[in-house]
Amino acid sequence: MGHARATRERLMVTAAVLTYDGIELLDTVLNSLARQSFEDFRTVVVDNGSTDGTGAWLAERWPGVEVISLPQNVGVTAGLNRCLAAAEGSEFALLLNDDVELDPNCIERLVADLRAHPQAGAAGAKLLDFSRRELLDGAGDIYSWAGIAHRRGQGEEDRGQYDGLPDVFGACGAAAMYRVSALAAVGQFDEQLYAYCEDTDWCFRARLAGFGCRFVPGARVYHVGSASLGARISDFTLYQNWRNQIWLVAKNYPAAALVRHLPDLLLGVGATFYVAVRHRSVKVWLRAWRDALCGLPELLAKRRAVQRSRRVAPGELDEVIESGFGKLRWWLAGSGRATAPAAARQDAEERSRPAAEER
Repeated sequence: MGHARATRERLMVTAAVLTYDGIELLDTVLNSLARQSFEDFRTVVVDNGSTDGTGAWLAERWPGVEVISLPQNVGVTAGLNRCLAAAEGSEFALLLNDDVELDPNCIERLVADLRAHPQAGAAGAKLLDFSRRELLDGAGDIYSWAGIAHRRGQGEEDRGQYDGLPDVFGACGAAAMYRVSALAAVGQFDEQLYAYCEDTDWCFRARLAGFGCRFVPGARVYHVGSASLGARISDFTLYQNWRNQIWLVAKNYPAAALVRHLPDLLLGVGATFYVAVRHRSVKVWLRAWRDALCGLPELLAKRRAVQRSRRVAPGELDEVIESGFGKLRWWLAGSGRATAPAAARQDAEERSRPAAEER
């Protein structure tokens, strides 16, 4: 089986799981990988400085799984880049949260879709709630010119309403497959974004470079993190999302788009400030803006490289990026459960993501 192949031979897929103190979660995801109908893959677990004995537990319980043990917690985005580095030599890299379960044909469906659509740089699975499997956790990621992303269909009953809409802005990093050649062209995740928005940022850069993204409804993944929508949104989640959203805009928006969509961006700023007031986190909002502005010199250097490599006209982005006013209607309809891409859901996932000191 694919999970037992730990050699560095060229395989079509490397499935990489990032974990932090995830012993109680890993059996589920690794068992689902062991049951895959697709066999031309290997499984790698990147242990991001766990303190719960994850490494020793994996060696005893899953001796056929390759483990990369980091001596200390390097952060979410840097940990994901270790996962991507492990996929060198493969055709595709499958990144997985440690709190997911894959249907047996998940990898097979993702590979088939990417092979059938060579212009796509990434493909995302259909995410479903682990406990209530009739509910969508996400049918691809949507982005608005307001600078805010969300998971399409999140919290809705799955009636197949998005199955015929495979072209999406981006793939949620909880279960996404990347073409390794696209990673070589676009680059890895931006480690300046310590946690959150790193997958949205990569998909934006890929879009600018001419790569599409696919939603593959037949590849089903059940996500444990989706079970706690009611969890309090932490200051860490709010801070990281607000700061990183600003950096994402500063780096990726073409100049013409910045001008044309300034009203959308102002709307997005107002929306996040409203959430800051609602959650009594205005100080966190102000700190996020302060630190985002302090980090702009480094971002502007990256912006020049991103815009030099752009292969699409700004107007073409409107096909996959919705208006900020459309996003506002989504919020007013009651779907905007948080200030940032699924922030309440992400907050629940923090137990399996590393903590960080807030700057």
